Amino acid sequence: MTIKVIGLIQLNDVEAFEQYRSKVGETVALYQGKILSRGSFNQFFWNELGCDSFSAYVELEFPDVELSKSWANSPEYQDLVAIRSKAMKLTLFSIAT
Repeated sequence: MTIKVIGLIQLNDVEAFEQYRSKVGETVALYQGKILSRGSFNQFFWNELGCDSFSAYVELEFPDVELSKSWANSPEYQDLVAIRSKAMKLTLFSIAT
């Protein structure tokens, strides 16, 4: 079952974000994932769950849940967490498709 990983991003530091973005794709590819789309947030139509505001999103795809978990917990990705923390606040979740 294909797994999509969605990231909701609130940018804090554009320079750190560009550094993170230049490296994260390599970590995704190591776990057979790919970046499907990226973009900026436009507007809420409904927000009954009270989602915090965010400025951008990313959509990743992995062949299965195990590979998505392996990527998220991988040493390669964990090496980017300090840069990520400076660059943004991130909500990351997966959905099965």
